[in-house]
Amino acid sequence: MKIEIDATGLKCPEPIMLLHKAIRESDDGDFIEMNATDPSTERDVDKFCEFLGHKLLEKKITNENLYFVVQKIDKNII
Repeated sequence: MKIEIDATGLKCPEPIMLLHKAIRESDDGDFIEMNATDPSTERDVDKFCEFLGHKLLEKKITNENLYFVVQKIDKNII
């Protein structure tokens, strides 16, 4: 399954909170696509995936948009 998050215009910590909610509600192996505009989201998504063990499959950063694809890896953590 694929979940799409539009976090454009939202400031930290809202984009990462939406990502965390989507991870909790998804199944192992699901993909979460997120668009954001807050530059701190890049660092937050990197750390979120590293800390919780989810897989950051794609990251595209431009001056106007940050795009991420995260795959949920179920390791009995949320």
